[in-house]
Amino acid sequence: MARDLTALEERLAELDADGYLLDADGSDPNQYYLSGFDAPDPFLTVYAGDVHLLFPRSLEYGRAKRESAAATVSRYVDYDYDSLLEEYDRREAAVRARTAFLAEHDVERVAVPPRFPTGAADGLREQGIEVTVDHEDAIESVRATKTDTEIDQIRTAQRANERAMAAAENLIRGSSVDDEGRLVHDDDVLTSERVREEIEVTLLRNGCALDETIVACGADAADPHERGSGPLLADEPIIVDIFPRDKSTKYHADMTRTFLVGEPTETIREWFDLTDEARRAAIEAIEPGVTGNEIHDVVCDVYEDAGLPTLRSDGSTETGFIHSTGHGVGLAVHEQPSVSPQGGELEPGHVITIEPGLYDPDVGGVRIEDFLVVTENGTENLTEYPVSLVE
Repeated sequence: MARDLTALEERLAELDADGYLLDADGSDPNQYYLSGFDAPDPFLTVYAGDVHLLFPRSLEYGRAKRESAAATVSRYVDYDYDSLLEEYDRREAAVRARTAFLAEHDVERVAVPPRFPTGAADGLREQGIEVTVDHEDAIESVRATKTDTEIDQIRTAQRANERAMAAAENLIRGSSVDDEGRLVHDDDVLTSERVREEIEVTLLRNGCALDETIVACGADAADPHERGSGPLLADEPIIVDIFPRDKSTKYHADMTRTFLVGEPTETIREWFDLTDEARRAAIEAIEPGVTGNEIHDVVCDVYEDAGLPTLRSDGSTETGFIHSTGHGVGLAVHEQPSVSPQGGELEPGHVITIEPGLYDPDVGGVRIEDFLVVTENGTENLTEYPVSLVE
């Protein structure tokens, strides 16, 4: 997949660096994006006009030559590592091999992302390499603008996500209610854990996986990142938030729906309708050039006009709308751009969530989340799943 790394080149010039260096395994989004390679152990990637990889051992060498996006693939042994071990300890031998690797590609000054390993940076500095931290994280900024291929990969992940959401909804909607107000499915009390299991199995069958998902009911749903546990209850809102990763492409999807079995209170019904109104208003406002801050303000306007607190109106509130409106989605489930008070201009190719919500432990929680791609003319909603509190 062709990458437009113009912004990375410009950032290197600003920092007066010869190359951009990463030291991470393939689960790191920047590493995977730049190298095009997924390995379980850390390796070096340097961008200096082309991409070059360095591995401590030969284990991944052959596969990296076949699969990576690199112009060259090397190992420590290619820089006399075995001979260096006769004179130095393992740490210094490795640092000297790394320094020789950089020298081969005419790199004396490197830019590194904010989370670059401190020990690795210190070792390079000891060998005379100038290391500058790129606090703007240029590669993440580049990743924010998706190609058509990336958008298709995200869309594929979302179709799997929607199958998982349907499996969760079918379990919840298909339940009866016992004498204690608990949902019951196939003679067993339906729990958050059981619904998560159904979500995970469905995702695996559709080529996706995830570490965690949210199935939170009642007071649990009043905490936006509470995973949820125990029995699911009738007449209480149940927030289901699924953010899987496609195992093949590594791209994420993200979607939230709120379900209720039984009769919602007047407050929950009002909250749900307001949240859906806020979602639709935010989506309508998205176009190139609008800022994430302006989209966030649209959501706050809906809630504040209804007399509900937001962090914009009261920075210390613990109820109401207590998080930002959205975030970027890609190789990481949370990445640039931000749809928040700090959010900058949106551009074509940005993929963002819109996820307004309301929370109060005495009431529960409601959240509805779609995610969309900004287009030249406005936006395309990548989410096709219906929005409905009750059947």
